[in-house]
Amino acid sequence: MSATKTAEHPTMECETEQFLMVQRQLDEIALEMGLDPELHERLRYPKRALIVTVPVRMDDGSVKTFTGYRVHHDVTLGPAKGGIRFHPEVSLGEVSALATLMTWKCALMGLPYGGAKGGIRCEPWNLSEGEKERLTRRYTSEIISLIGPDKDIPAPDMYTNEQTMAWIMDTYSINVGHSVPSVVTGKPVSIGGSLGRHEATGRGVAYCVKRAVAHIGLKTPAPTVAVQGFGNVGSIAARLLHDSGYKIVAVSDVHGGVYNKDGLDIPRLQAYVSEMGKVAGFPHSQEISNSQLLEVVCDVLVPAALGNQITTANVDRLQCKIVVEGANGPTSPEADMKLHEKGVFVVPDILANAGGVTVSYFEWVQGLMHLFWTEAEVNEKLEQIMGRACDQVFEMTKKNKLRPRMSALRIGVGRLAEAKKLRGLYP
Repeated sequence: MSATKTAEHPTMECETEQFLMVQRQLDEIALEMGLDPELHERLRYPKRALIVTVPVRMDDGSVKTFTGYRVHHDVTLGPAKGGIRFHPEVSLGEVSALATLMTWKCALMGLPYGGAKGGIRCEPWNLSEGEKERLTRRYTSEIISLIGPDKDIPAPDMYTNEQTMAWIMDTYSINVGHSVPSVVTGKPVSIGGSLGRHEATGRGVAYCVKRAVAHIGLKTPAPTVAVQGFGNVGSIAARLLHDSGYKIVAVSDVHGGVYNKDGLDIPRLQAYVSEMGKVAGFPHSQEISNSQLLEVVCDVLVPAALGNQITTANVDRLQCKIVVEGANGPTSPEADMKLHEKGVFVVPDILANAGGVTVSYFEWVQGLMHLFWTEAEVNEKLEQIMGRACDQVFEMTKKNKLRPRMSALRIGVGRLAEAKKLRGLYP
């Protein structure tokens, strides 16, 4: 049911491998649910994309130019929402794919948002703090026509953080002449951020792990977990699961991984990483590679690093019962089907890592109301929304014999399709 490329529908610049993978997911669920062909066609590409040149004065006095992007996939349900990443592999195709996933994610979670994503192609680890600030502020000025609390609300992503959001908020506020905290989420609490936002994505991943373990009826008193990626998402999910009695047998970061079949002491590991900057060398553990981590014997595998980690090249060597996707797009469509055939239960990214955007929504609402909640209130509301989404996806998976990813997409795409039908086509 995928669209045919004609003179009226040429190949677009965003059609990278990652973007085409997301399109294939849409095409599959559109066929399964009998989606109207015209609606299907409208959902296959972003609504708008902006490419900007970002000149920056470097510390040595020279001027270096970077390329930045901001993509809105769809804004039918509300303003666009999505992160900003700093990474040398940022491209139009990558941010278009991630913006599309954000659309499905927000619709699945019942949030009044459309999907967006942005980024700057750079090597942030080679930039000073001053250079990153000037890069962020100039990028914000270049995309300022797209963003705003009722248009597009950016958030942190790969190699961006609370400080990045504070710079964006300040730059936007200076340009409009008054303070606008709700232009971004994921900012420091002292300038309008939400309690619980920093842990939200990892907390949502941990919650999905528990729900999936209960759903498949795993009877192990201390389920074993391997976590690829020990950044903000993976480390928080690992700690919360460790505190709940789960046995974390392996973790990894960009430098490599560590393994202990009897379980790793996660609080001590976090302290070690704070001091050493990596998990490698942690006492009482065996060093393993990122690829080896995916293949360790465990009950639950949590890929929480980069995309495209589980593919046809390694899927047959996975030895887990459950996969909970903390990262965006860690599993290829072909590998996803193979995992389903093997009986591995996959909690898809648009559900598993939706805790971040959910609490970002809470932050946005609190900022607009000028009324802030306690961390306990934030976590309680997050659990309610994540629980509702898990129940809906797991029930549809069981009822319709769909893969969990297709169940999640059917719910998200279905809600968006209904909204588009009701709104109609202008003019």
